[in-house]
Amino acid sequence: MSNVETSPVPLTPLQEFWHYFRQNRGAYVGLVFIFIVFLACVFASVVAPFDPIAQNRDALLLPPAWFDGGDWQFILGTDDIGRDILSRIIYGARLSVFIGLLIVLMSCVLGVILGLLAGYYGGLVDIFIMRLVDIMLAIPSLLLTIGVVTILGPSLVNAAIAIAVVSVPSYVRLTRASVLSEKNRDYVTASKVAGAGVWRLMFIVILPNCLAPLIVQMTMGISNAILELAALGFLGIGAQPPTPELGTMLAESRGFMQSANWLVTTPGLAILLLVLAFNLMGDGLRDALDPKLKQ
Repeated sequence: MSNVETSPVPLTPLQEFWHYFRQNRGAYVGLVFIFIVFLACVFASVVAPFDPIAQNRDALLLPPAWFDGGDWQFILGTDDIGRDILSRIIYGARLSVFIGLLIVLMSCVLGVILGLLAGYYGGLVDIFIMRLVDIMLAIPSLLLTIGVVTILGPSLVNAAIAIAVVSVPSYVRLTRASVLSEKNRDYVTASKVAGAGVWRLMFIVILPNCLAPLIVQMTMGISNAILELAALGFLGIGAQPPTPELGTMLAESRGFMQSANWLVTTPGLAILLLVLAFNLMGDGLRDALDPKLKQ
């Protein structure tokens, strides 16, 4: 009786993606870290030991608990008016992550629409949109963001709008390039012959085949949004005190760099870890979604 060789069961697209993604250890660590941070952000009111803006006048400028003079009741110490640093970091991370997601969604939606129009129609539409994009890219992003916030007025909402506007060009260029490479393929021609309208061709037929690079760009965009939001907060034109925002915390603690350096180090490390985690996850997504990088 001959042995029958069984062929391996083919992986589903999701299983194949996860197979390649988890081979990148850095991306896997970044994903786990982001998941933990996301849970802490969602349940901040439960996880945070204190109200982030509550002042404890009996515990001013306490160092972290493992330093001399520290108190395990305030694990990361307190600031100059007695606010718990750990609670402010948790709420600040929630603000940075959720506002960063909102910024990326706004900029991606607008950028994808403009990129689809430029890539599909071409001609004068393409020239007008891309010259506008070129003008925006010719101005340093932080300088352009500061200009927009100055016009709208300093606030967290206006800072988010400004960062979203400045982030649009990258999505426009990426979407346009993908549309130009896809719009003349056979499946698009077949859809035209079948009677599909222009909007159906752009959003139902072409756009799903352009999503892989956009997903990677969105992941990287979150880290950029967190950095720019922190930069605006540090400059005093983003979130306004006493809002617990990481950049604002850095700005408030500048005068204590010598006497209480944990006030600067802690929010700085929080920004570093958040941005690093999203960048690592973005690298993993790029490797898993790009067929050329698969072994």
